[in-house]
Amino acid sequence: MDMRKLVGRNFARLRKEKGLTQEEVEARSGFSQQYLSSLERGNRNPTIITLYELAQTLGVSHMALVEPDDEARSK
Repeated sequence: MDMRKLVGRNFARLRKEKGLTQEEVEARSGFSQQYLSSLERGNRNPTIITLYELAQTLGVSHMALVEPDDEARSK
């Protein structure tokens, strides 16, 4: 399982469920829209601190960003 892709999928799903754009997350978190886009595409390897801060921004547990999703479970 590629954790970068899993985190990216989870982050994108949770962000959309909260009704937030990448630009809104940028304003709330301080992470650039470019970073967030790259994260969602699975091209970033975020630190645990970054995961925690992004989870706080979304109002979810940091574990929600690393929990296996349906795609990961099917492999």
